[in-house]
Amino acid sequence: MILDDVHRGIQKNRKRKRVGRGIGSGHGKTCGRGHKGYGSRSGSSRRPGFVGGTMPLFRMIAKRGFNNAAFADKVLAINVSVLEEKFTDGDVVSPETLAQCGLAKGRFDSIKILGNGELKKKLTVQAHRFSRSAEEKITAAGGSIERLL
Repeated sequence: MILDDVHRGIQKNRKRKRVGRGIGSGHGKTCGRGHKGYGSRSGSSRRPGFVGGTMPLFRMIAKRGFNNAAFADKVLAINVSVLEEKFTDGDVVSPETLAQCGLAKGRFDSIKILGNGELKKKLTVQAHRFSRSAEEKITAAGGSIERLL
């Protein structure tokens, strides 16, 4: 390997191609567009996926089934272990307090509390959904559950 070859031909700030500046420039007359045809005309551009008359790939591949992901509810899942870390004893855990702690970022339709981890603090948890194990752990620690609509 020749070290000099590594950076040969690489330019950080490349000058733009100045077309239509005479035969000597190499980009005169047709300005790199060739003779006639669609590409030589003004306003010519290919749409994404155009394969030049051949059947496009996205039409060749079979399409099956239905995906409902665009319409499904976006659920924010939070484990009890995270509540143990972020909140102190006697706190109220609500969507607003979760956002203040940086746990509820972005857009979501509902919050679900999951039972992964241990909980020893007495918390009042307000959420849309609870897993059975999360419910048991919160009530066992002396806390309470409030379901939001």
